[in-house]
Amino acid sequence: MLLRSLRPAISAVLLILFAACATNPATGKREFSLMSEGQEVELGKQYDGEVRREMGLYDDPELQRYVSDIGLRLAKASERPGLPWSFAVVDEPAINAFALPGGYIYLTRGILPYLGDEAELAGVLGHEIGHVTARHAAQRYTQATTAGLGVTLLSIFVPEARPFQNLTETALGVMFLKHGRDDELQADRLGVEYTASTGWDPAGVGGMLRTLTRLDEADGSRRGVPNWLATHPAPADRVKQVQAYIAKTDTAAVAGGSRNPDEFLRRIDGVVFGDSPSQGIVRGNAFLHPDLRLSLTFPQGWEVQNSREQVVAKAPERNEFMILQLVPNPAGSIEQIARGTMGNAGFQQLSGERAQLNGLDAYVGTYRGQMQGLGDVVTLAAHIVHNRTVYLFAGLAPPNGFESAQRGFVQSIRSFRELSAQEAANIRPNRVDVYTVRQGDTWESIAQRSTDSLVKPATLAIMNNYDPTQQPKPGQRIKIVVEG
Repeated sequence: MLLRSLRPAISAVLLILFAACATNPATGKREFSLMSEGQEVELGKQYDGEVRREMGLYDDPELQRYVSDIGLRLAKASERPGLPWSFAVVDEPAINAFALPGGYIYLTRGILPYLGDEAELAGVLGHEIGHVTARHAAQRYTQATTAGLGVTLLSIFVPEARPFQNLTETALGVMFLKHGRDDELQADRLGVEYTASTGWDPAGVGGMLRTLTRLDEADGSRRGVPNWLATHPAPADRVKQVQAYIAKTDTAAVAGGSRNPDEFLRRIDGVVFGDSPSQGIVRGNAFLHPDLRLSLTFPQGWEVQNSREQVVAKAPERNEFMILQLVPNPAGSIEQIARGTMGNAGFQQLSGERAQLNGLDAYVGTYRGQMQGLGDVVTLAAHIVHNRTVYLFAGLAPPNGFESAQRGFVQSIRSFRELSAQEAANIRPNRVDVYTVRQGDTWESIAQRSTDSLVKPATLAIMNNYDPTQQPKPGQRIKIVVEG
């Protein structure tokens, strides 16, 4: 009787599972999926708006058209040409590229200086198109949903260091989930196929992999969002595997593939490198925001990460953090704002007093509370009024380490000041420039002359497809970084 009563339910489940099976366009195989193509497109469209709001588009219409034209040419040669493909360069300094379901592809402006030519740009775009055509994001969404885990928006830097704001958890986090090895190899293979069939040298796929792997090994600049190799794991044999894919590709297509290095250099000449003034600029251990007219310094040697929501600094090899962010909708006196903000975040005040920081009204207090991933923490938090806006600038550490960290916290908080109009006007971004190598030039001499050592010589070498142990060749046109 029990078996008989279960039969309708089992039949219903089997019917759902059968209906949820679909053919993967890139492989031709049947696979279980809870997301239809229409749902893919709708999800991508929804979160495309969020990406554009949170990251912003890079303000260079000519560059946007250039990237979009290459992307659309590749996408039309894919197994899913009918998707509403969209390609955009987002205004982020991180070295990354990512895709949303439904055909929404993004490059950060930060990845462009590390690509050697148009073939490598096509290789990155082809790789991301491959993730979409093979429905990798849709599959991860299905896996997360069926596992009961949901899909969350991953924080940009240190998730445990965000106690003072409510982060929205959304399906946008699917783009920051790590791809598995099989997905990466499949996207590499599809990238080779798409570039070869549309007239670019498919070796560009391997070239961009080599460059980004060297950069990861050299610890290049990676700010804003997780870097490409953090979200696209790079097994040691991926470049070798790409060569195997190329060997199986039509010989004539490979031999006639274009690279267009001069055109690529022309297009990225002048691209902003690193932080943009509109989002604030990190200079060593200083943070300068010309639009908000503020300046502060973090403890020497700390790693500083700047995002649109907040600035976070972390001590090397210690769980000590400093955070700067806006206080939303402040109401009341500065003391009431401070007590309310910290109390709502679950922190108990130990002490506090009104203060003046370089002529700005503030309330500085010591608080104790708990943070996910860190446990008990003590924080020295300053709520500062500047231009009718309230900023929270706080340092936090475990209770047993707070006393030793406190002096650095105090010095940083005391550094918070208003920038003069002239100081703000003088802050400009670093930019990519094209330079012809002269006799006797080395990466060290070029880096020191062009950016006052803001870019490491090894990073400059990698930007130009060199191993850091090799020196540039006289007469070659290379990418350098010049101070704004």
